[in-house]
Amino acid sequence: MDQRQATLEQLVQPTIDGLGYELVRVVVSGKHRPTIQIMAERRDGKGMTVEDCEAISRALSAKLDVEDPIADSYTLEVSSPGIDRPLVKPRDYARFAGHLAKIELKSPIAGQRRFTGKIVDADETTVRIAAVAGEVTLPLAEVARAKLLLTDDLIRAAQAGQATH
Repeated sequence: MDQRQATLEQLVQPTIDGLGYELVRVVVSGKHRPTIQIMAERRDGKGMTVEDCEAISRALSAKLDVEDPIADSYTLEVSSPGIDRPLVKPRDYARFAGHLAKIELKSPIAGQRRFTGKIVDADETTVRIAAVAGEVTLPLAEVARAKLLLTDDLIRAAQAGQATH
C-alpha cells in the first residue's frame, strides 16, 4: 500500500466505523483525476445495499472535502466487497477458511508466485492453503493480492450468512 492510500485509510476509518461498517480496503488509482475506491461491509453481516453505499459516500465526501487529502479533483467510489471478495487483512483469511482462494505473491516461493487452493487456516503472519500440489504456508507480508474464488460452496455460505460476518 502506498503512502497516499495509507493516509486515506487512516482518514476514512473512523467515519466508516462510526457508521457501523467495516473498512475492507482503500485503493487510489489514476493519475490525472484519481479515483478513490472505498470498499466496506456491514458489521452485522447483512449484505450491503445501495443505500449503505450512499450513506458512506455522503459521510466520506464531507470528511474528504474538509480534510482535502488529494489536492486535485478526484472521483469517490464506495462499494461492497462482493461474494468473491478480496482478502486483505489476516482475519479475512481465517474468516473464510474452507473456501477457495487465489493468492499472488510479491516474490516467488520455490519458483511460484500464484497459488490457488482452499484456505486451511491463518494467523497474523501466515495463511495455509491446500493447493493441488499439497498444503503450502504463505507469508502474508508477501501477498501482493488475494481474493476468494466464486464457488457454489461460497454462494451457499453467503446465502446462509456464514461467509458474510
